[in-house]
Amino acid sequence: MVDADILALLNDAARRQQAFEMIVARYQHKVLRLAFSVLGERTAAEDATQDALLRVWRGLERFRGASALSTWIYSIARNAALSVRSARRPLDSLDEPDVRIAAEPFVAPAAENSTFDVARLVEALPDAQREVVILFYLEGKSYIETAAITGLPMGTVKTHLHRARKELAMALESSKARKSA
Repeated sequence: MVDADILALLNDAARRQQAFEMIVARYQHKVLRLAFSVLGERTAAEDATQDALLRVWRGLERFRGASALSTWIYSIARNAALSVRSARRPLDSLDEPDVRIAAEPFVAPAAENSTFDVARLVEALPDAQREVVILFYLEGKSYIETAAITGLPMGTVKTHLHRARKELAMALESSKARKSA
């Protein structure tokens, strides 16, 4: 299933429902992961995902292909997550038990012989850096697509990625040093 198949169905109003079902099948988990990276809480991420997919459904007939389908969907998802975040009270701490419990399904367990957990290191990044790392490295988006999705200039995306790599490298070194001590 590729985006071209979905776009072909969008041109036929009678098959728009089928196109939407294909979008949900292909993007639902990716949208959820993006929403979680913005919100840091599973229930809120699920709410944002539902809102984003509803916005996608409502906007399907207006989508003209000016951008890649995935870029359009991720932009909607990011905006939905930001709307949910602005409507919620800020969390006092990421160490709150509810936040930790909510994050557990999204954090890959460390391998038994591993000295570090990359998912936890990424989770600890500042919001802007975490979001671009997830889009660029985990979702495989280009600099241009990441910039379009986040609404940031491409130079800022590159700066966030550079700083995130530096922070991840320092955290990795710190983790290794603790394990060897």
